[in-house]
Amino acid sequence: MKKVFKLTDPKKHEDRVLEAVKHEIRKYVKREKKKTLSDKTTMYWDFDCKVGATADDAKVVVFEELIKALDAVKESGAKEVYVEILAKEVAKPVKEEVTDEK
Repeated sequence: MKKVFKLTDPKKHEDRVLEAVKHEIRKYVKREKKKTLSDKTTMYWDFDCKVGATADDAKVVVFEELIKALDAVKESGAKEVYVEILAKEVAKPVKEEVTDEK
């Protein structure tokens, strides 16, 4: 998803507009996670994210920090926010077995 969201609406409070943007992002992520993986036992969905006032100013952020980055753009006084979220399949890390020998 590559999209520019408006952060102002004359009919809505600015906080509600920001909450609507966050809701749409969460809805998109939930929909992407429902897609089938090539191998469910060894793979999971991860997301490459960019957030900024414009597409040129967008900075790479970790998926877990995406909502905080949206809040930071809003606090900077921007009227629009550019969000880019790209889903990718990633291999799960292999857990090492611990053996207790006494």
